[in-house]
Amino acid sequence: MATLMTQVMCHTLCYKRALLHFVHTNIHTHTYSTHTELRRRFVYYSSRRKMKFIHDSTSRLLHLLLLAELFVHSSPRPTHSPSLCSKFGSMILQTEGLMSSAKTLHSLSDEELLNFATENRLHGLPHMHHTAAHFNSLKVNESLSQLYVYTQSFKMHVDWLKTAKDSFSAPSQSAEDASTQLLHLSNHLKTSLHQMSEEVPQSPSLSLPVASSAFDVLRFSVEISERLKVFCAWSKRVLRHIQKLSHCPKH
Repeated sequence: MATLMTQVMCHTLCYKRALLHFVHTNIHTHTYSTHTELRRRFVYYSSRRKMKFIHDSTSRLLHLLLLAELFVHSSPRPTHSPSLCSKFGSMILQTEGLMSSAKTLHSLSDEELLNFATENRLHGLPHMHHTAAHFNSLKVNESLSQLYVYTQSFKMHVDWLKTAKDSFSAPSQSAEDASTQLLHLSNHLKTSLHQMSEEVPQSPSLSLPVASSAFDVLRFSVEISERLKVFCAWSKRVLRHIQKLSHCPKH
């Protein structure tokens, strides 16, 4: 073998180039020239080594492909989609606008609000969970469905409040604005659920009390306002978490 390698090294540059060209063009056909015994042995040896390398590489590649296929089927698939990610961003902006409308549902100042006694008389208003464990357990489809139900519930309460305000000639533009914001948010949620091929939940059925006076309307306005602000902050946090789960790009 040492003698053979020495002979190879002694060839001229032109012969080496011709030999390499011969190897590349004849490696798979085993068509050997009869120029020299050295060339025949060199090509045969190179062919065996290359064929063995190709065989081993192919086997490893097949194993990797099988493992990759198993990983794809066993791993949860992200819901990333430019359209959905755009919807999530629009819903976050919608909650910010809704927060502004929620603060104007009543005419009390912050100082007056601190001294205003409120009662939880609207039992149909949603109760949100704020624990870290709850947010860590969120799933995209379930979260959107829950947001939709909560949004519909608040819209029904706000529409009811607007009617109560109108019956006592109280300003109701803020309630109308909040209702419009909730409608837009609801539509975004419904569209997102449809895009994910998820069923849109039915709106909740509510039993709302009767407002007997203008002061009654004020108390209901404060109660809905405070709960709606909590909902906006909670919704924004949920939507941010959904964006992360869906691998949406950060802006």
